[in-house]
Amino acid sequence: MVIRAVVVDDQAVVRAGFVKLLATQEDITVVAEGADGQDAIRLVHEHRPDIALLDIRMPRTDGIAATRALLADPDLATRVLILTTFGLDEYVYDALAAGASGFLLKDATFPELLHAVRVVAAGKAMLSPDITQRLITHFRHRRPAPPSRPEAPNLTGRETEVLLLVARGHSNDEIAEHLTITDHTVKTHINRLFAKLGARDRAQAVIAAYELGYIATGRRTRQNGCPAGSA
Repeated sequence: MVIRAVVVDDQAVVRAGFVKLLATQEDITVVAEGADGQDAIRLVHEHRPDIALLDIRMPRTDGIAATRALLADPDLATRVLILTTFGLDEYVYDALAAGASGFLLKDATFPELLHAVRVVAAGKAMLSPDITQRLITHFRHRRPAPPSRPEAPNLTGRETEVLLLVARGHSNDEIAEHLTITDHTVKTHINRLFAKLGARDRAQAVIAAYELGYIATGRRTRQNGCPAGSA
């Protein structure tokens, strides 16, 4: 199966670089490229790609607004991978909250780029451990953790453990090894987490967990409505 991609970035050199690299792969084809969020919305509707790589800061319509518009359309199955830099963590958070499946640093290596595109196109979230932890740490200091809400789901102790490992960017295999459980059991816990948190993937689960207070100031977590241990 060939992954069909759209690349949108207002920096022509950066955009050309991504397009050229992706074009070297037999299982990836770039069907269109654009320079701003309005281009992104138009091109995705026109070409219906599997994945759209969007820069965050662009003229006219930025990547966050474009992501929100695209993912609000129930007729589109395109997944969004945000292109960013370390200096834009707050925008990354907003992009994930808007429904993006992950983000990629613009100085990522070629293998990292290909891995991110394939992971997101396969319907998974791209949450590397170092970037995810940096993002959560950033918002822990910049935005006070919201108070616990009455509608916050009641997670079991094991579900909370799995959630925290997901937030740190661990894969299913790593979670299984860390908790000494099977990969099948990990998948079961994650599916239950998605259902309880109203999330469609790992990125949304982490955002929901932060907003509901499961990932909170001081790296303490909620369990059964009360703080429990350190993250």
